[in-house]
Amino acid sequence: MEPEAFAGIYAEIAAQIDCETAVRLFELLRGQMVIFPQKLYNSDYVRSYIRLHRADTSVRELARKFGYSDRRIRQLIAEERENTAEE
Repeated sequence: MEPEAFAGIYAEIAAQIDCETAVRLFELLRGQMVIFPQKLYNSDYVRSYIRLHRADTSVRELARKFGYSDRRIRQLIAEERENTAEE
């Protein structure tokens, strides 16, 4: 089966990912309205990633990776330092 065989968004999914995934999404979500949040990762994961990688990754790179502002990344780093100091 080729991506051109699918309608609308399913054709895009088939072209970008694969036809099997388009069929599986159709079967799973058929008829539902789906909105994908702009944030992919939950805040606990973001905090743990920053904790592990802040020494070797710039604030700007972290911000870009997670879709946050530089200022927000700095806030998360400061919060982590405060939490570490309290322990």
